[in-house]
Amino acid sequence: MSMDRGDINWDPAQLRVSDDDRHKVAEILREAAGEGRIDLDELDERLEATYSAKTYADLVPITVDLPAHEPTSLPVPKREVLPASTTHNSSIAVMGECKRQGAWLVPASHTAFALMGSVTLDLRGATFAERDITITANAVMAEVKVIIDAGTNVVVSGVPIMGEFHQAKDKVAPALSPDSPVVRVKGMALMGSVSVQRLPPPGTPKKILGTY
Repeated sequence: MSMDRGDINWDPAQLRVSDDDRHKVAEILREAAGEGRIDLDELDERLEATYSAKTYADLVPITVDLPAHEPTSLPVPKREVLPASTTHNSSIAVMGECKRQGAWLVPASHTAFALMGSVTLDLRGATFAERDITITANAVMAEVKVIIDAGTNVVVSGVPIMGEFHQAKDKVAPALSPDSPVVRVKGMALMGSVSVQRLPPPGTPKKILGTY
């Protein structure tokens, strides 16, 4: 059976674990039982779940409430993008539509404004000028949508006025590290919507998107 690389790597949580991963988790559980953090019945239950785990998504919850659960951390793939071909300091849509996507350079500060229209900032293939960038998004009877990938952190701090300013439900599990870029989204939504959502890479089959 052949699989396309994009079909198996789109979500790090779905990667298969090894016997070594299972043994490390089992050792953490035994140490926790020896310290009195979990009782013997719970140890047996968690060990059974450990040795039957197939993916990191199965393994991570088993030790998430224990002090030493680093060995079950998801592998964090390096964020790789194509060289940026252009840059934009602002994105404006007035009774129309503006889309930024693909290989573009996001400056340290970017302004998005939509009036009775829509602005989409797709950052999944973008290069960031700095590790920490700020997007000021204002929507007036309009929509601004910011799309990020699994390896990008986000801080949403806007103000909704008879509208919504929020982070939508992730469609892919976060895969963050201390070096992950940070996108700060602030601004205002007046009778409109500003949303941030974490999505799989472009081109991910819709049948996979539908599993979330």
